[in-house]
Amino acid sequence: MPRPRSEQARQAVLAAMRAALVDEGYSSVSIEGLAAAAGVSKQTIYRWWPSKAAILGEALLSGALPGADVALPHTADLEADLRAWFSAMSAALGDVDGVALARALIAVTATDAELGLALNDKLAAPIRGWVSSRLASAVTAGQVRSDVDAEVIADQFVAMASYAALQGKVLGAEQVDAVVRVLMRGIAA
Repeated sequence: MPRPRSEQARQAVLAAMRAALVDEGYSSVSIEGLAAAAGVSKQTIYRWWPSKAAILGEALLSGALPGADVALPHTADLEADLRAWFSAMSAALGDVDGVALARALIAVTATDAELGLALNDKLAAPIRGWVSSRLASAVTAGQVRSDVDAEVIADQFVAMASYAALQGKVLGAEQVDAVVRVLMRGIAA
């Protein structure tokens, strides 16, 4: 019968993962390093989590997400706000750590579907909230049709930013402009 988790040890491992992401990037994280930073044995970690991806998933669910501090603009100009958001999100996800994090999230989802769904909900919730709020303002201002589904658009934002991160690309200004132009043609009043 496995020993019950020590909440203090669990929190120490999760904090070590979050710190390692910031300091080293996901690709440099090792179970040995996490164990040393958390003051627990490798066996303790492996007894509770099957992989570093699983630790990452739990750490992200229980703490702040890297890149969550990307500014979400809300001005009178919807097109400018969309361009600013895409550019900022692409830059945040396009560096080495962003690429590693995107790939790690896929690994988490592949190994634990329930955890993957929870992480995707947490990642997408702020974006969905911003898109809903931003599009509601645009509808009121007469810029966007009232039948536009904000959740569908938010999912497209998440998908494009995630795909670019997986490829290790930062969306350039021309690409961002092209996407925003196509989107605006589809949703404009």
